Amino acid sequence: MHEIGDIIRVNDKMQRGYSYRLEASIGEDFADGFYPDLTPRQMLEMGVFEGKYLNDCKQEFPTDWFSKAKISAHPDETLNYFQTKSRQPLSVWREKGWIIGPDPRGWFQWYCRYYLGRRLDSVDEVQIKRWRNFSRHAGQIKKNCEPGDLSCRPRQRQALLQWAYDPFI
Repeated sequence: MHEIGDIIRVNDKMQRGYSYRLEASIGEDFADGFYPDLTPRQMLEMGVFEGKYLNDCKQEFPTDWFSKAKISAHPDETLNYFQTKSRQPLSVWREKGWIIGPDPRGWFQWYCRYYLGRRLDSVDEVQIKRWRNFSRHAGQIKKNCEPGDLSCRPRQRQALLQWAYDPFI
C-alpha cells in the first residue's frame, strides 16, 4: 500500500538509485486546474504507448495498475485502444526537450508518479502546463468530427488517451 510519507525507491532499466517521498494520497490533492479524465490504471488497461511503457518498473507502482494492463515486450500498435501508431521514439522526446526533471520516460511517467502522490513544484508546474496545452487536440476533434464517430481522427484520439484526456468526445 502506498501512503503519504512512503519513500519510493526506483531501480529499473532507465533509472537507478532514484527515490522520492509521497506527499499526497494516491489520486488526491491535485493542483488547481489539473483534472485528468483518466487514471494511470485506466490508461494502461485501455492500451497506451503500444504496450511498451512501464514494463520494467512495475514494482514502483500499485500492482492493480497492471492487473489488466496491455503491456508488451515490443511495441504493438494493436494494443493501443485505437489500434494506431501513436508514439515517437524516446530519442525524439529528448531532442525536443520533452523529458523534464527526474522522469526519463516523459509525461506519463511524471503523471503516474504525481497520481501516486509525488510532488515536485517546479516539475509539476511545467508538466501540468503541457497537459493543459494538449487540450487543443480535443478542440480539433470536436471541430472536425461528428460526436461519437470514433473512426474520425484515431491518432489524435489515441494521443488524447495517452495524456489522460477523454478520447470519446
